[in-house]
Amino acid sequence: MTQAQALSDRLSRELPELLELRRHLHAHPELSGEEHQTAALVAGELRQLGWRVREGVGRTGVVAELGPNHGPTVGLRVDMDALPVEERTGLPYASTCQGLMHACGHDLHTCIGLGMARLLAQEPSLGARVRLLFQPAEELAQGAVWMRDAGAVEGLDALYGVHVVPNLPVGTVGIRRGCLTAAAGELEIHVQGEGGHGARPHQSVDAVWLAARVITELQQTIARRLDALQPVVISFGKVEGGRAFNVIADQVRLLGTVRCLDLQQHAQLPAWIDETVQGICASGGGTAVVDYRCIAPPVHNDPQLTDLLERCAVECLGRDKVLPVEQPSLGAEDFAELLRDVPGMMVRLGVAGPEGCAPLHNGAFALEEDALGVGIAVLTVTVLAWVAENASE
Repeated sequence: MTQAQALSDRLSRELPELLELRRHLHAHPELSGEEHQTAALVAGELRQLGWRVREGVGRTGVVAELGPNHGPTVGLRVDMDALPVEERTGLPYASTCQGLMHACGHDLHTCIGLGMARLLAQEPSLGARVRLLFQPAEELAQGAVWMRDAGAVEGLDALYGVHVVPNLPVGTVGIRRGCLTAAAGELEIHVQGEGGHGARPHQSVDAVWLAARVITELQQTIARRLDALQPVVISFGKVEGGRAFNVIADQVRLLGTVRCLDLQQHAQLPAWIDETVQGICASGGGTAVVDYRCIAPPVHNDPQLTDLLERCAVECLGRDKVLPVEQPSLGAEDFAELLRDVPGMMVRLGVAGPEGCAPLHNGAFALEEDALGVGIAVLTVTVLAWVAENASE
């Protein structure tokens, strides 16, 4: 019997309880930075299994270790927070908290971490240390920074991560080397004009008109001033301004997000956006203040760690269930903050059923629960293979 088969037998015994645990977490979601009950449940489960547990790491984060107290160390990061989304799945274990939902699969991620904890706790001995990071506030792109600043990745030699995706069928995983997700930033623009009577716009500087030009001309300028082979996406999600229907607005506030795949280009974008916006507003007699905040750098999958996970995934699932991810995502993932000093790799976990799956962050998002066992098996076999290759003498 192979190690994967032995683990599969143990996992089949654990899965019913883990599925119930996942449904409990789904029914009781907590927002970013408020994962107190989730963290307490996680910490309690881990202590019962014999893991060395630290709570309050990065506010509501939990870190647990098993194996030697020193030496080579491999980690798994899973996130715990939910979203301010009203659930529309109709599931019997749907969210009991109005306006809150696990619409991104973090409840499943948390139980993948707990499933690995159960399987590894049954190993007779580990030749290297394993560390589990249960992270808060991924949806705010802040929790990884909190945990990193609290020392959660100190001493790590490798770090794995996982995220569900609704475009891959359940029973499969997606693998990509190199760039997996985009660098992302938050953009805030204050457009300043001069108020006046709606009947006499020539006596004022219309901030709404200038803001509309900023929104449209930034898109057009991207196509003509930036390299088309290095995609850049700027999307504005919030526009606010004006005082009355017949008063020319003197100021408008725009909130948006910026995404790109090239780290060097991402570093140059704030200055380019500021210059472009200032030029647009000045041409209409107004001014602007542009604020740019980096949300997360790109996730870069280490080739060696990716090779190891791919081999283990093929062993667990079969070659046809291990799928290449052809293109990186313009979505952001603060897992990248944990990889600044540690090589790492994030695997995509398919969760779509025969009828498909609603998108992430959608109130109808309902993943196939069979993905839980798939994620636990692949990641546990991978971590054990890393331990075997890096065991202390």
